[in-house]
Amino acid sequence: MIMDKIIRIPESQKERIVIVGGGFAGLEFAKRIDKKKYQVVLLDKNNYYQFQPLFYQVASAGLEPSSISYPHRKIFRDTTCFHFRMCKVEEVNPEKKILVTNIGTIPYGKLVIATGCDTNYFGNDKLRETTYPLKSVSESLLLRNRILLSLEEALSACNEQQLRETLTFVIVGGGATGVELAGALADMRKRILPKEYPEINFNKMEIHLVDASPRLLSSMSENASSKATQTLLKRGIIIHQDVAVKSYERPVVEFSDGNKLTSRNVFWVAGVKPNAIKGLGDGAYDRRGRIVVDNFNRVHGYTDIFSVGDTALLISDASPKGHPQVAQVALQMAKNLAGNLNKIDDPKDYIPFVYHDRGSLATIGRNAAVADLGKFRFSGRVAWWLWLWVHILSIIGMRNKLAVFIDWVWSYFNYDVSLRLLIKPKENKMYEEQ
Repeated sequence: MIMDKIIRIPESQKERIVIVGGGFAGLEFAKRIDKKKYQVVLLDKNNYYQFQPLFYQVASAGLEPSSISYPHRKIFRDTTCFHFRMCKVEEVNPEKKILVTNIGTIPYGKLVIATGCDTNYFGNDKLRETTYPLKSVSESLLLRNRILLSLEEALSACNEQQLRETLTFVIVGGGATGVELAGALADMRKRILPKEYPEINFNKMEIHLVDASPRLLSSMSENASSKATQTLLKRGIIIHQDVAVKSYERPVVEFSDGNKLTSRNVFWVAGVKPNAIKGLGDGAYDRRGRIVVDNFNRVHGYTDIFSVGDTALLISDASPKGHPQVAQVALQMAKNLAGNLNKIDDPKDYIPFVYHDRGSLATIGRNAAVADLGKFRFSGRVAWWLWLWVHILSIIGMRNKLAVFIDWVWSYFNYDVSLRLLIKPKENKMYEEQ
């Protein structure tokens, strides 16, 4: 039995810190924690790190998946007292101080939970089976395949109704990912697809962006929201604001206001929910499943269990509803926690976490982006170039930075990157006739 099997980790006299999750927060913490003081074990369901802000670029065939992924073991291959295991963590047992995973159990001295978030369907789980999410590299590839397969299907459409269903793309969610994906599809429709599919009239291709909130990019300023909306409308995106998707019975999409449209391509980027671990005691979770932590990122009721990143909920006077679930918060939480554990032995002397908002960026397609940087609000080409450089510098690995830079430069001057490959498994119901 799994409970009887202990994951083999070399013995050490140092206290063991187990990190669950190798995303922004988990990886940052793993890099900053002192390996001279602790034995560090990182657990993740994938053996690689994924740069989530550019998933949409893979989905729209702008980047190779390997350009935004990096093996965990390669990051730490020259690091002593660090160990990685690929597994799914199923439960924590705080009394015994062990984690239960699908490959066995592992004891810990301190535990850091950085499991991040998954797609939120807001209680409508039927949408999970019919729409395409965008929360991983594998989902990015599946979405890319769906886009390319739709174009192939359009060539074989038997009538106008089939053609309309195939060339209609519905993006649910008006946050950064939804806006960026809509902009990328608009660029493809204008500059790339007519060259490769000259038989298709792309004036019939519709891109719908659906947002349940009153304005796009609701986490950014009203100026950024307004500029993004104007830019998308100019690029032919059909925007549905203050309306939610009620149901999707392929190919009919029904909205909360009673309106309907038909599409075979519904991409769900509408929200997130935490990947919380089972086993923590009463008061450790809020009603949405996030893990409640104090100002030092200690989980409620524990002194040796911590949580950082999207799954952590820290309520304070400055953030009465918790912090936004974005990369900046995750990185800053991880840095602060590692600093406390590295230098301070007495928890009474821990330095509390204080979030410093360094601004937000979102791209809307070629030469168009919006930026909120402190008191500065600007958009257009300058914001777009800033967005490019910030993301290139944030990617892990020099090879990946160069690959992304080369792909983007080539695409900028040639309006094309030859990555539109429909690579599918031998059998998958996605490719069956709908």
